[in-house]
Amino acid sequence: MASNTSKTARASVRAGQGAGGALSVLGEFKYLIPLNNGKHAYVRNLTNGKTNHLRTDSEAFVEEIRVLAGAGHATKIRAEINALAAAFPSDGWDATEKRLVEAGVFEG
Repeated sequence: MASNTSKTARASVRAGQGAGGALSVLGEFKYLIPLNNGKHAYVRNLTNGKTNHLRTDSEAFVEEIRVLAGAGHATKIRAEINALAAAFPSDGWDATEKRLVEAGVFEG
């Protein structure tokens, strides 16, 4: 059976799932898989089951995070962004978070 995603995309998504390889524990679900030093990211959407490859400075990224935040995942996503900013300080995740805050994404 053919797949619509590339081998690299599937490998990245599997790597983001952690050791268990399953999404059975919501607390371990990773929404963001950073790429290209924070310029792009795979955004895993639990609400529709899709993983989108987006530029972190694009409006599409802001809207995808807004959808997830609106579905009640804002706290977890913001924690992931803060963890990425701490782990990769030169990748601009702090600026990404600031852009999302300015866009009102995390407001309840």
